[in-house]
Amino acid sequence: MQTFAAIMKKRQKKVLVILGSILLVVAVFLICLSPIAKWLIQKYDVPIVGREITVSWVYVNPFTGFVHLSNVVVFEDKSDSVFFKAKSLSANLAMYKLFSKTYDITSLTINKPTGFVIQEQQVYNFFDLIEKHRADESKKPTDEQVKFSLRNITINNGEFHYVEDLTPVNYFINNVYIKSTGYRYDVDTMDVDFAFSSGIGSGDIEGSTTLNLANQNYALDVRVDTFDLELINQYLKDLTNYGSMSAFLVADLQATGNFKSIDSLSTRGYLAIKNFRFKVDNADDLVSFKKLEFAVNLLSPKKLIYDFDSIILSEPYARYELYDHLDNVQAMFGAGGEKVAEVNADPNKFNLIIEVAKLVEKVSRNFLRSQYKVGRFAVYNGNFEFEDYSLGEKFEIGFSPFNILADSVDKAQNRVNLTVRSGIDPYGEFAVALSIDPEDSSYFDLNYQFQKIPLPQFNPYFLTFTSYPLDRGTLEFIGNWKVRASQIESVNHLIILDPRIAKRKLSGDNGWIPMPLAMAFIRERGNVIDYEIPIKGDLSDPKFNVWDAIFDLLKNIFIKPVTTPYRMDVKTTERELENSLSINWEHQKSGLTKTEEKFVDKIVDFLKENPEAKINVQSNSYAIKEKEHILLYEAKKKFFFAHHKAADEPYAEDDSVMVERLSIKDQGFVNYLNEQAKDTTLHTAQSKAARLVDASVINAKYGKLEKAREVAFLEKFKAEKVATQVVFLKTKEVIPFYGYSFFEITYPGKLPDYLREAFEEMNEFNKKAPREAYRAKRKKNAAKE
Repeated sequence: MQTFAAIMKKRQKKVLVILGSILLVVAVFLICLSPIAKWLIQKYDVPIVGREITVSWVYVNPFTGFVHLSNVVVFEDKSDSVFFKAKSLSANLAMYKLFSKTYDITSLTINKPTGFVIQEQQVYNFFDLIEKHRADESKKPTDEQVKFSLRNITINNGEFHYVEDLTPVNYFINNVYIKSTGYRYDVDTMDVDFAFSSGIGSGDIEGSTTLNLANQNYALDVRVDTFDLELINQYLKDLTNYGSMSAFLVADLQATGNFKSIDSLSTRGYLAIKNFRFKVDNADDLVSFKKLEFAVNLLSPKKLIYDFDSIILSEPYARYELYDHLDNVQAMFGAGGEKVAEVNADPNKFNLIIEVAKLVEKVSRNFLRSQYKVGRFAVYNGNFEFEDYSLGEKFEIGFSPFNILADSVDKAQNRVNLTVRSGIDPYGEFAVALSIDPEDSSYFDLNYQFQKIPLPQFNPYFLTFTSYPLDRGTLEFIGNWKVRASQIESVNHLIILDPRIAKRKLSGDNGWIPMPLAMAFIRERGNVIDYEIPIKGDLSDPKFNVWDAIFDLLKNIFIKPVTTPYRMDVKTTERELENSLSINWEHQKSGLTKTEEKFVDKIVDFLKENPEAKINVQSNSYAIKEKEHILLYEAKKKFFFAHHKAADEPYAEDDSVMVERLSIKDQGFVNYLNEQAKDTTLHTAQSKAARLVDASVINAKYGKLEKAREVAFLEKFKAEKVATQVVFLKTKEVIPFYGYSFFEITYPGKLPDYLREAFEEMNEFNKKAPREAYRAKRKKNAAKE
């Protein structure tokens, strides 16, 4: 009979065998489960998920609910292209909740994922997945239905691409980190923390958001650190014929709203665009600014609140060019913006630039109806340029430094005051002061003043319309407007000091108006044109009192001759010559006029009488304009030889005159330039001619011109053997006040009276009696020479 101990020993052995067998079965099950799981995933991936899936290794623990997949790859629908891949994917499932029909994934971690979002017209590459797993909305929810939760989601070091072939667009972000509380079937909100970097260029974005999945409300806190906006270029190509943009985004914003309504947006914080540049290929910028920044106290379109601490634009630059048929804006975006309209009208195209513009329009459309407030609105150190190539000669003007300042732009105030000040390049300045009722823009006061603007700056227009350039004259325009209920009361005062008509220039570009005769009618005593121009009526239909201008004209005709003898006898020149004299040079000319030769003779006589005396001659060259004239002349000369003269025939003086007078708008010459340049991005005769004439040729011709002027000036000094008393200083390249290159002659001692008189006679200064009110002005303007 077995003892109790023996019986217990046998039972223990059986238990151990059973336990060992169970453990062995479990171990074999666990070992086999992972390969089985991998097999099941790859066999039933399409029926269950809708896509082909591959994995390199799977680990499943059914007891803890832990699942780990390595090297997961999900392919595009019916394609071998990758839709999504990850180095690893791990999840924890609450196993005990399965018995209550609750699928609760308590955590999901994805390491090094890479995903691709591909858009074809209005269809995205994930739409099939959404459609396959869309809930059946026809079924009413019951307590018996499956409950699903996906919590504690973590994405580490991800990379996500967006591809759109129609535009086309190819962009990606990397270093993507996302941590979220995830989705719970019984909770409407989820929190998400995120961070990522720009895949193209530099920059980082990080922040957090709270989303309400039931009502689609959101709260967002985002910080943007110098984020490269290179992505915009891919959309810009669809809107323009050429051109590229670069900029960086900086922001620190807090916002709330609802995805169903743009107007629900409510935000505060800081937003800035830095180092914005828009240019044509490798050419100079067309538009740029250093920084555009918005400091927002509260922006809420729905509540009609637009409260800005400040809106500041720093160092903006823009260049507007006018061509024969288009301007640089239309050349880029199509005539009338047709490229933009074409993209906007295509329902299959998404363009980020257009969508952002629509968003801004929707957000700002209620601005004027709102209780708007801007603590400080400013534009600092702007530079705006205008170039007109539609004339026979290029006209250019600039406004720099351009500044706008307005403090407390507040609808609650009685008045909003704004000031504008700028220099005018190359010479001049203007200022504007505006005081407006923020509740009613038809009530305002406006004062403006344009000063010290040389009339020869506008010679391209004078030549085009009259054939007569001006070589002297300064413009001033002052106005005061008082507008009440859109009714204008204004005084506009135009003053032109010392206008002088130069010799008529014959060219196919020019019209003809008898300017000397016209000037005799409109010019007043003291060689001044002075008109009061009252403008009255409604803002939508202002009236100019033409009878005032006619009365001034008649007064000049009938009154001025009576005072002519008196004006001719007055000896005041209104100009402080001091020790400086000058000789102007017409473009491309190197010969002295007879009056200039007489003046040089006086200087020669002075040096002969004073052997110890020396004069300094400074050549002030308007090199930009001189080289432009040389460039166009040489291009026209090539056209002349190509179409009107054999290469072996001598180039006579008559030929030179014909080439000089040939219009750069001549259709034959235009066609010739187009054939030679063969570049549709070139819109001006100057840019096309630059392809035809090498810069070395222009520089050589310019050097010869400078030398010829020096030789012409020194000719009489050498003849009288006083050339050693003339010292030529190094040439300065300048933009002269009166628009012509000139020799500035200085003498360290006191100039004799006869030299002063000879200089005045050469320049045909008006020695008539000026009105006292203009004397100080004329002295200031003369000093600019």
